[in-house]
Amino acid sequence: MASNYQLTYNVDMVFCIDCTGSMENIIEIVKNNALNFYQDVTGVMEKKHKHISQLRVRVVAFRDYIADREKAMMVTDFFKLPQEAVEFEKCVRSLRAEGGGDDPEDGLEALAYAMKSKWDQEGMKRRQVIVVWTDAATHPLGFGKTSGYYPNGMANDIRELSAWWGGAQQTGYMDNNAKRLLLFAPDAPDWNIISQNWDNVLHFPSEAGNGLANLEYEEIINTISNSI
Repeated sequence: MASNYQLTYNVDMVFCIDCTGSMENIIEIVKNNALNFYQDVTGVMEKKHKHISQLRVRVVAFRDYIADREKAMMVTDFFKLPQEAVEFEKCVRSLRAEGGGDDPEDGLEALAYAMKSKWDQEGMKRRQVIVVWTDAATHPLGFGKTSGYYPNGMANDIRELSAWWGGAQQTGYMDNNAKRLLLFAPDAPDWNIISQNWDNVLHFPSEAGNGLANLEYEEIINTISNSI
């Protein structure tokens, strides 16, 4: 006999989206499905007997501090879905794939912004999910410090960023029981350090310079749902 019991979750997600020129395909996927995102995720979750009582989504769009200056990083507040679906869609549709300069981008700074989000602390079951979409390797943290737009209070290196993530013996900026990190990113040194050494990380390697063309929206939705 099937059970009608449902687990209820408060879910926060931060989308770190590479907005450089080669990322046009994945940005268009996100744009075209922004209105359906809430229904799609909650629909998959309901099939797993998991109910999302609150879903909030934040966007961190990143490029390259040296090459793109004031356009290097766009960070939003959390959008509550479905209540603020229109505002969320406007935000996503405003993204443009342009710039980037050299091949590596400032993805680690975007991840740092995401980790320091104002995560929801309510509810018995919480999930704090960061999703990174990029087809590029990363600069070392601090590479863009010569730009006048580089943020204060940033982690100095990958070791400090790892401390921000935390672990079994150390608490970072996120709830150790709630945190999840999904990397749609190339096999590249810093991304591999993260996927091989941090807990609660799933890494789906992308082909550098290919704009994540091999990823389908359904795969992204299923992966996000399975991480909750």
